[in-house]
Amino acid sequence: MTLPLAIDLSSVTSQTFVVGVLVVAGIYALVALGLQLNVGYTGISNFGAAAFMAIGAYTMAVLVVKAGFSFWLAFPLAIGAAVLFGVLIGLPSLRLRADYFAIATLAMAEVVRLFAQNARGLTGGNQGLFCDLSGGHGCYTDTWNNFASSINDFLGNLGWSGSSTGSGAASWDGPNSLFPLLIVVWVAVILVTFALVYITRSPWGRVLRAIREDEDAARALGKNALSYKLQSLAIAGAIGAFAGMFYAIELTTVHPLDFQPLFTFFAFGVLILGGLTSYWGVPLGAILLMVIIEGSRYVDLGLSEPKVASLRFALIGLILILLMAFRPQGMFGKREEMVLGE
Repeated sequence: MTLPLAIDLSSVTSQTFVVGVLVVAGIYALVALGLQLNVGYTGISNFGAAAFMAIGAYTMAVLVVKAGFSFWLAFPLAIGAAVLFGVLIGLPSLRLRADYFAIATLAMAEVVRLFAQNARGLTGGNQGLFCDLSGGHGCYTDTWNNFASSINDFLGNLGWSGSSTGSGAASWDGPNSLFPLLIVVWVAVILVTFALVYITRSPWGRVLRAIREDEDAARALGKNALSYKLQSLAIAGAIGAFAGMFYAIELTTVHPLDFQPLFTFFAFGVLILGGLTSYWGVPLGAILLMVIIEGSRYVDLGLSEPKVASLRFALIGLILILLMAFRPQGMFGKREEMVLGE
């Protein structure tokens, strides 16, 4: 079915489209939840989210493919590596003023990406990292594929069986190959959201907000502002690594070009759409942004592909500009939360 506006509804309602969009939206939601803790509650502008993702993804893949670690052991070790990186970067850079800290984190994200691009023996360089082609430890997705098969078997026992990769309406007859990842990613999003809501309502979270609004006053009350900022950055690093590993599973490879600063900027777009200090607004903002980005691919305006791609990003920019002009707190944010201390 095609409307006069040349929008192909069969494409945007297919299981392939819906599952793919929701998986990526869930990954962006995880990254933006970590940024929400940093920006919305602690008042630190962290532009290094892509670095946390890259460290999580590469550490997991290298440990499995190169060192032969179990996938389930590599998973927490990758999160620990991202937390350690966040602490090591935060110790010197959190003493900088807000704008300089943003520049420092953005620069470190690029350092991580360029290191992965040039450390060919460890990360595969521009070829990426997926399998041990020498016949050693296999692929880092092997364990996940077995786990996904068990989820599909469970869905089959419930009556939803078959394999679906088509783009038409019939593609809903069976679960898409990414459907198990969709389930796991969104379970992770819900659990992380609940956890962040809980800890930010605790005395620890109230200290974060005090630091955000007036760091000098918080110090005068005996609070170690640097320690609390480091904790906030470390938690965001753990969440970012979590998202990075899901991203690596979704792409079935780890490549340096997948962790460019653009990913961090999109995560900030999710944060703006959802609203500052609104954890539950983040997943909705991620879904909205991904639907706009991916759904606009199927709007036929009679233009060449490069022009359509530019128009899509211009549309996203226009939406964000209008939102900042008429509702700067985002869809679910509170305007009073934006009054930060100088």
